[in-house]
Amino acid sequence: MTKTTFNVLFLCTGNSARSVLAESILRKDGAGKFVAYSAGSTPKGEVNPLAIEVLEGYGYPTDGLRSKSWDEFATPDAPQLDFVFTVCDNAAGEACPIWPGQPMSAHWGIDDPAAVEGTPLERKAAFVQAFKYMKARITAFAALPVESLEHVSLTAKLKDIGEMDGTTSRRSDVA
Repeated sequence: MTKTTFNVLFLCTGNSARSVLAESILRKDGAGKFVAYSAGSTPKGEVNPLAIEVLEGYGYPTDGLRSKSWDEFATPDAPQLDFVFTVCDNAAGEACPIWPGQPMSAHWGIDDPAAVEGTPLERKAAFVQAFKYMKARITAFAALPVESLEHVSLTAKLKDIGEMDGTTSRRSDVA
């Protein structure tokens, strides 16, 4: 890859929590190198208020965040995507649209904080944990010299990032 700015789409089924967290984190931490987006296969129509609260609490941007369909990114006038990451197991198992430009993809699944039931403190703690897991992945991704890595090497590194702490699916192959 010889580009200097890369378009990244984070996918989740509802596009109300994990993918939105990822969009905001990369928007700030990857500014100048990445343009971040998020979407869902069946968007909830609104961003979870706890996602907004946690992002703002850590100083991440929330302006313009909205729950939207992945169909917006499969049209001819959509940004050409360089990377597509699924952040929930449901979205990873769905048949995704054909993305113009054949972006690189990986699965970075983490547990859904919006599915946690309990006290308000327990629910917020789930969002904080999801934020921290996603931030660790994005920090590792943003540090990669994506513009100079060969496709095979970059694919392996993206897969490794998806297997960091907090993953919903562990590698099952044995050495």
